[in-house]
Amino acid sequence: MPDKPAAEVIFDEALVRRLVTGQATALGLEFAALPLVRVAAGWDCEVWRLGDALAVRLPRRALAAPLVRSEQRALPVLGPRLAAIGVASPMPLLTGSPGAGFPWPWSIVAWIDGCRGLDVPRADRRGWANLLAAALGEVHIPAPTDAPVNPVRGVPLAERADAVEARLARLRSEAALSVRQNARLTAIWRDGLDAAPWTGAPLWIHGDLHPGNLIADGGSLHGIIDFGDVTSGDPAYDLAVAWLAFDADGRDAFRRATAGRYDEDAWRRARAWAAAVAVMLLSHSDDAPAYAELAAATLLELEADPASLADGY
Repeated sequence: MPDKPAAEVIFDEALVRRLVTGQATALGLEFAALPLVRVAAGWDCEVWRLGDALAVRLPRRALAAPLVRSEQRALPVLGPRLAAIGVASPMPLLTGSPGAGFPWPWSIVAWIDGCRGLDVPRADRRGWANLLAAALGEVHIPAPTDAPVNPVRGVPLAERADAVEARLARLRSEAALSVRQNARLTAIWRDGLDAAPWTGAPLWIHGDLHPGNLIADGGSLHGIIDFGDVTSGDPAYDLAVAWLAFDADGRDAFRRATAGRYDEDAWRRARAWAAAVAVMLLSHSDDAPAYAELAAATLLELEADPASLADGY
């Protein structure tokens, strides 16, 4: 059955054009005549390409509207830091307001050329390791007290234990996981729970770092997108990308490139978060085959990782 929530507004070129024309023109920005083409409709946002260098990003439903505000809050802080090391991000060039029949905030952002990281074979992603590690060094800085709040990203693992273990039980009952896979994922998750928790100051975290939100050209990483789940908390949540994006060689290169910024407990928590994300994707990707494939590939990485062979496997 479809998992992606239905849009709560009817999107068409006329609506997006009205927003762009009305608000961009009022600011003296000459965007109104540029070509406008829909390029993506995700769980939370629609993206329309505006000319060659811009995109319009609009929430599809009321629950997603705060995510756009979170991006508008965080990217003016984090975007320039990423740009300084050669990583593009969808910096808001215009923070749009409700109007023209559209009820929520929206943005005009920079377009980033390249392909989704999901479309690059894992073996070809090793070349991303150094730059992605450097990018996280720029993101994982102390966050202000008014940073966006996300109740499920970057929080202590214990706060998500009931939800993760319920998903594991359901997937096993539906035979979506074998007994062996369920046991391994459960052990990885509980090993993360046993690791020392994050006790430092809350850091900015991307909050949704996986290959679908990385823009690349084969072995070259170009950008990081979709900061809607940006929040503050434990950086281990973002480090789960080591299993979500990389094979063993790439993961080793990525971890070495972080240059000791994260201790062993952080990597144990990160591995547990990778298991939790894989389980979430298995539970909610019926109409998103690329993400179902990501979940399956991540399970293989977690199973094959020697560091995951905890007692009880």
